Amino acid sequence: MHLSTFTDYTLRVLMYLAVARDRLATISELATAYGVSQNHLMKVVHQLSRSGLVESVRGKGGGIKLARRPDEIRLGGVIRASEGDAPIVECFSANKNGCRIAPACRLNRILAQAFDGLFEALDAYTLADLTGNDQELAALMRLGTPPGRLPKGPADRPDRSDPTRQADRPAQDN
Repeated sequence: MHLSTFTDYTLRVLMYLAVARDRLATISELATAYGVSQNHLMKVVHQLSRSGLVESVRGKGGGIKLARRPDEIRLGGVIRASEGDAPIVECFSANKNGCRIAPACRLNRILAQAFDGLFEALDAYTLADLTGNDQELAALMRLGTPPGRLPKGPADRPDRSDPTRQADRPAQDN
């Protein structure tokens, strides 16, 4: 099974908000933390807000936050809502089943049982289970770093050990 990018971003947004529970977060902040498109995150946040998992505060100083406690948000429900009702294979669709062997095929029962088991396992976990290591996650999400001052990756940092590097040297008075 492959989860959609929408579901991936949904889980990331919820994890971020669970780790940053003491304040409002912005879509721009989330996009920077994960290196993803603000446009995609706006769609995700809109859906999360409509589903009642996220509260949106408008205006200056506004942002988003979890509408429920992390231990009340079941992963199975989040993933079901994000992925929608599309059938996993054609024979699961009542009106688009063109499979000639569907009446005798046993695959649909096996797949249904497998997906039921998957969601049963996901329903056993909550958002709190994903964010139990909140300090480590906060560091990786760069929470607490002032906006505009996010550290760059190792490839973007200047090599300060290079004595020929002029850009990092203080100007010398003559």
